[in-house]
Amino acid sequence: MNFYKIIEEIEKIDPEFQDRINPRRAAIKNITSFGSKVAVAAMPFALGTLFKKAYGATTSAGVIAVLNFALTLEYLESSFYDAGVGTSGLVPAGDATYIGAIKTDEDNHVTFLQGAITASGGTPVAKSSLTFDFTGGNGKGNGPFADVFSNYQTFLAVAETFEDTGVRAYKGQAANLAGNAVLTYALDIHAVEARHAAAIRYLRANTYHVVINPWITSTVANSNDTGISLVDANYAGATPENNTTVGGINLLTLPSIESSSSTSVSVATAAFDEPLTQAEVLALLEGSFIVN
Repeated sequence: MNFYKIIEEIEKIDPEFQDRINPRRAAIKNITSFGSKVAVAAMPFALGTLFKKAYGATTSAGVIAVLNFALTLEYLESSFYDAGVGTSGLVPAGDATYIGAIKTDEDNHVTFLQGAITASGGTPVAKSSLTFDFTGGNGKGNGPFADVFSNYQTFLAVAETFEDTGVRAYKGQAANLAGNAVLTYALDIHAVEARHAAAIRYLRANTYHVVINPWITSTVANSNDTGISLVDANYAGATPENNTTVGGINLLTLPSIESSSSTSVSVATAAFDEPLTQAEVLALLEGSFIVN
């Protein structure tokens, strides 16, 4: 374990990290001056302690629960893309770079969240405790997406649903992480999930000529533009994706920059994404994709 390399990586996403740990630099130096075997053995403990002191002041059981919720979703996505990439002949050669990059991102999200939970004094939910059925059949393997790993069109449609749901899930937890440094990392992941969603839409449009935008916008039920009514609920919720009132302002009453008329529903819904609560996300996934 290269301790200083870890510090450098942390500083890339948290420039204030050195300021946070400044009073403890001497302790770090003392640790690394031990004999090599002792130093190596002490590193995991030292790293965990360092994270707790730098970020742990506001870490609570609630924050750990949010991180484990996020980790569960990342396990789902990581396992999905691992299975897709591992299925011979499923992903066309021209799309392999996109899908492979998304797979790597999801795998890295899992690793990061596991480390963040442990460093914050929590216990990461074990992947072995979860069972996934990507057909949506709650373990029976014959759900509505039974051909998910034999039909690339189905694979992309399910991927789009997962990514859109993931974006909404991270957004829904932002308030629960307010005041905690973990929020920065959650927002980092949230942004990447949104890029994934746009990439999957691009692949659907480019490979199968599906009429779809890189962002969520539509006048259909709940702005579900996947073309699959079975996932309407993923775009619904207390504040559905077809919401046109934001911050108490009815966007449809605002003048359009494209014409003299008022803002259209499609433009209004494209301008804002809406959150899903943890309860809403789990209600969508448990009993279908996450086996009970």
